[in-house]
Amino acid sequence: MSDPIAYERDGDVAVLTINNPPVNALSQAVRQGLMARMDQAEGDAGVKAVVIVGEGRAFIAGADITEFGKPPMEPSLPDVIDRIEASPLIVVAAMHGVSLGGGLEVALGCHYRIAVPSARIGLPEVHLGLIPGAGGTQRLPRVAGVQAAIDMATTGRHVKADEAHKMGAIDVIEDGDPKAIGIAYAQQLLDDGAARRPVSEMPSPEGIDWDATYDAVLARGRGQIAPAKAVRAVQASVEKPFADGLLAERDIFIELMNTDQRKGMIHAFFSERAVSNLPELKGVTPREIANVGVIGGGTMGAGIATAALLSGLRVTMLEMTAEAGEAARGRIGGNLAGALKRGKISQAQHDAIMDKALQVSTDYAALSDVDLVIEAVFEDMAVKKQVFTKLDEVCKPGAILASNTSYLDVNEIAACTKRPEDVIGLHFFSPAHVMKLLEVVVPDKTAIDVVATGFALGKRLNKISVRAGVCDGFIGNRILSTYRQAADQMVMQGASPYDIDAALEAFGFAMGPFAVADLAGLDIGWAVRKRKRAEGTMPDGATYADKMCEAGNFGQKTGKGYYDYAAGAKARVPNADVMPLIEEDRAGTPQRSFTADDILRYYMAAMVNESAKVVGEGIARRPLDVDMTLLFGYGFPRYNGGPLKWADIVGLDDLLGDIKSYAETNPDFWAPAPLLEQLVAEGKTFDSLNQ
Repeated sequence: MSDPIAYERDGDVAVLTINNPPVNALSQAVRQGLMARMDQAEGDAGVKAVVIVGEGRAFIAGADITEFGKPPMEPSLPDVIDRIEASPLIVVAAMHGVSLGGGLEVALGCHYRIAVPSARIGLPEVHLGLIPGAGGTQRLPRVAGVQAAIDMATTGRHVKADEAHKMGAIDVIEDGDPKAIGIAYAQQLLDDGAARRPVSEMPSPEGIDWDATYDAVLARGRGQIAPAKAVRAVQASVEKPFADGLLAERDIFIELMNTDQRKGMIHAFFSERAVSNLPELKGVTPREIANVGVIGGGTMGAGIATAALLSGLRVTMLEMTAEAGEAARGRIGGNLAGALKRGKISQAQHDAIMDKALQVSTDYAALSDVDLVIEAVFEDMAVKKQVFTKLDEVCKPGAILASNTSYLDVNEIAACTKRPEDVIGLHFFSPAHVMKLLEVVVPDKTAIDVVATGFALGKRLNKISVRAGVCDGFIGNRILSTYRQAADQMVMQGASPYDIDAALEAFGFAMGPFAVADLAGLDIGWAVRKRKRAEGTMPDGATYADKMCEAGNFGQKTGKGYYDYAAGAKARVPNADVMPLIEEDRAGTPQRSFTADDILRYYMAAMVNESAKVVGEGIARRPLDVDMTLLFGYGFPRYNGGPLKWADIVGLDDLLGDIKSYAETNPDFWAPAPLLEQLVAEGKTFDSLNQ
C-alpha cells in the first residue's frame, strides 16, 4: 500500500495529502501518518505553515468502519487532533467533498479552514448511537455557537459549505482545486502575519437553558439517548475548561459505547450496506431500464411513477379512463411540486419531467416498448391476472413484468403469462417516492438477471432493497399480520388499543399498531380479512374491527377509526365508539391486566417468533433481511437494530420461555419457531447467521 499521507513542499507551505480511497477514512495508518508528517513538517527548515487536504472525492469522511468493534489502535484520534492543534506552525484544513465525524474534528483541530462551495460537514455519530469522541462537542461550539453545535450533534445532518461559513465553522469559501486554494490561503495568512488560532484557546460560548434543551431533544428522539447525551457534552464546553470538557465528552462517549442502543445502531449501519449484497448476483448483468410503465395511478402508482421520474427514467402511466389519467397526472404533479419546493429538483427539471418524461395513456399499446412495467392495481388476484395476461400480449420480448402486490402469490400471477422468467414482485411502500423499503419478491421461475435488475432499479431509486420469497405477505406483511394478531389477542384479554399504542410508542415506534391502522386505512385490513375468510384461512375471532368498517370508520381518511380525528390527525383522541364494540367481543373471555412491559414482551415475542419462521423457511435469506425490512418499512426503532437484533440483545432463552408460556393457552398461534429453538439449543444468536 502507498503512503496514506503524502508530503510535499510549496515554498513556505508543507502539504499533507490524505490518500486512503475511497473516502479517506481515518484508519490507523492515516492517523499514524498524520502524526509522522506533522513531525516532518516541523523539522523541515523554512516551513511556516501546513495544509492538510484530501485526495479523491472527500477531505475525510470519518472513522474507518473496518475498525469498528476491534480493540483501539494507537495513536487515538483525539491524540492526533491535539498534536495538529499544538503545532507551532499555522495549520490549514482545505476541505472538499464531505468532512464528517472525525473528519470535521480533524478540521476543527486545524487553525484555519477553507472549503470549496460544494463541501459539506457533519457530526453523524448520533446515527451510530454515539456522540463525537474527539473534541467535536468541545471545539464546534467555540467556532459556531452552542445552538449550531447542538443541531449538528443531535441530528447528524450534513451542513452545506455556505451554512457552515455563516455559522463560523468554515473561514473561507473559494472555488478551485482544494490543494491550490489551501496553499494560497496559507500563504495569504503568512503574508498577513496571521497568528496560530487554536480552537481550544478560544473563549467558551454562551450557555442556554440546558435542562429544557435536554428534555426537548430526548422527547424528539423517541427513546434514543445519544442525541440528549450530546446536549450534555456541548454543555461541558460552556461550563468546564477545555481539557475538562474533553474528558466529559470522552466519558459520555464511552458510556454510550457500552449501551444496547449503540449495538442496535451499529448493526443497522452494517446491515443497511449488506442487505442488497447478494452472492448470487455477483457478476450478473442487469437488463437495461430506461422506460418504465406503471399501471394504476392511485396513491401507490403515482408514488412509484414519481420515484422513477425523479431518478431520470421515462414513465408511461396507464389508467382506464381519461379522467383517471388526468387525476393520476395531478397526483404525480403534486409529488413533483413537493420535490421542487424541497430543492430536490430545479424548475427546469420539474417542467421537463412533466412535459417530456411523463406520458399518460388509456391504451395498453402504449406499453409496447417499455423495458419494465409495474402494476399497482387493486389487490385482487383476478384483476392482477387480467392485467398480466394483457401485458404478456403487448410488451416486447425481454420486458420485465412486475407486480406491486402486498400479499398475493406472485408465482400464480407469473403462471398466467407465457414468460414467467420475466415476472417479479416489486413491493413498494406508500408513499413510494418517500419510503425507503423495496421488497424484491422472487418467484420460482424468475431469471437471475431479472432479480439483478430489480436490485439495480432499487439502487437507482435510492431504496433499501430486500430479497423476499413468495408467501402470503412476503417478509414484512407476513410478520405484520402476526404481531397485529398478537395486539388483537391482548385487546381481547384486557388491554386497550390505546394502552398498546402507548407502550409501543414508548419503545420507539413513531406510532402504535392501531394508530398505524388508522393512517393506512382500516378498509385495507378489512379487505384482507374478507379474502382470507373466502379462502377459509381466516381464524375465528373478534369482529369489532369489521363492525367499525361496516359503520364507515376507516381511520384518518374518514375522520374516525380507533381514534377520533375531529381536531386533526395530529390531535388524535380515542374514539368513544370503539371500547363498547370491544367489550361485546370480550364477553366470556378471561380478562387480565397488562403492564407496558407485558404488552411489549407479548408483541415483540410474536414479531420475533414469526420472523424466525420467515428466516427458517427461506422467505428471508438472513436475519438482517428481516431487520432491514422492519426498520425501513414498518417504523421499527433503528436504535433497537431490528426485531432479531433486539432478540439477540435481550436474550433468546428468555424470549423462547415467554413464547412457550403463551403457547399454554394458544398453542397454534404460539408454536415456537424451529429456528429459534435450534439457536437456543446451540447457544447461538440470530446475528451468527448473518456472517
